[in-house]
Amino acid sequence: MPFIPHTEQDIRDMLSAIGVAEIATLFDEIPASLHSSLPASMPSQVTEMEIARVLHERAGRDAQPVCFIGAGAYDHHIPAAVWELTTRGEFYSAYTPYQAEASQGTLQVAYEYQTMMVGLTGLDVSNASLYDGASALAEAVLMAVRGNRKSSARRVLMPTTVHPAYRRVTETIVRNQAIQLETVDYEKSGGKLNRAALERWSGEDVTALVIQQPNFFGCLEEVDELVDWAHAHDALVIALVNPVALAVLAPPGEWGQSGADIACGEGQPLGIPLSSGGPYFGFMVCKNAYVRQMPGRIVGRTVDVEGRPGYTLTLQPREQHIRRSKATSNICTNQGLMVTAATLYMSLLGAVGLERVAAACHANTRSLLEAVAGIEGVRPAFTGPRFHEAVLQLDAPAGQVLERMAGAGVLGGYDLGQSYPELGQAILVCATEKRTDEDTAAYARAMQKALRVARRA
Repeated sequence: MPFIPHTEQDIRDMLSAIGVAEIATLFDEIPASLHSSLPASMPSQVTEMEIARVLHERAGRDAQPVCFIGAGAYDHHIPAAVWELTTRGEFYSAYTPYQAEASQGTLQVAYEYQTMMVGLTGLDVSNASLYDGASALAEAVLMAVRGNRKSSARRVLMPTTVHPAYRRVTETIVRNQAIQLETVDYEKSGGKLNRAALERWSGEDVTALVIQQPNFFGCLEEVDELVDWAHAHDALVIALVNPVALAVLAPPGEWGQSGADIACGEGQPLGIPLSSGGPYFGFMVCKNAYVRQMPGRIVGRTVDVEGRPGYTLTLQPREQHIRRSKATSNICTNQGLMVTAATLYMSLLGAVGLERVAAACHANTRSLLEAVAGIEGVRPAFTGPRFHEAVLQLDAPAGQVLERMAGAGVLGGYDLGQSYPELGQAILVCATEKRTDEDTAAYARAMQKALRVARRA
């Protein structure tokens, strides 16, 4: 933490200025049960050097488990330069550019980010980011309803292969806006969208179809035929994508005969640490035809009267800039610092580097599946192409197995029991480019031992 040199007199003066007797009063709304006091074993009246040593020693006692959990947040390697640059004062303290002409650096970062996301997704225009992947999907649904002039039904087809948390967030945001999310089931053998199930809506008014690629199970959807089916029925296509996967998979703008209409997703894989769940950022890209329905901000590049390049906010369709009744969204800002990190990450890796990351993730997940293939009581749930993640079915309670693996220093996966009970005892596993052969071998040993103990329990 940065050192802030407030003297006792400084503190008394500030408290007096705001009419408060002591600092504790500023936090009196926090219940006493949540207050934390100095541990009895913590030395007092020691120097900064001495207390730093104590804290480092205690931090060293914490376990450093090897992570094989994905499910929407991924343990990727982040080059050191990314956050060394992101946390420089000019980036770290910069905020939303309300006065665009005075925020050229901030605006240029957003512009470069938008340009990279357009190149990654194969679509026409990107906004300057959203809160996270789940809210980005919800905003994409709202945007599709506004943008599809051929549909009046306000019906959006939502496959069960879409991230369950994203589905819940979307339902929460749209359910009171007369928008109906209709569930499309998946093939139990292939783990992907049941193409035949779409025929139920043939000839009916459908506003949009959501396609996650790769889907929540890590399986690859047949995006070309799904997009063509949707467009044949005058429905827009919302692509929910993993940005790292786009380095090796066809971008949404090239799906089917005419491409997806809107793409969105979670930007965390692009240089954002796990950080116990956030902050992350959502991204959104679309075709030019729907740009005026896009929430958030868009930054453009121009030249001034002397021919010098400059950056400006070219689209600001939110309530802080225009009348609430005219706003497309109530999004108040974007995750600017996270976008800065993502821009630096993509700049440092480049197209070739990002492709290598994706290829390494795919290879490591394949190695993980090979390592557990010979373990009794473990089998893959689905066949067919996959990326990054896979579902394993176990012959023992998944929660118990994962708990025992965690005790051995291995975070073994995500328990699918609550969201997908039809899969039985199943877990979602992931291996990023950070996982080594030793990590994979440790996973297999921990899995085998945990299964053996769980069967006896």
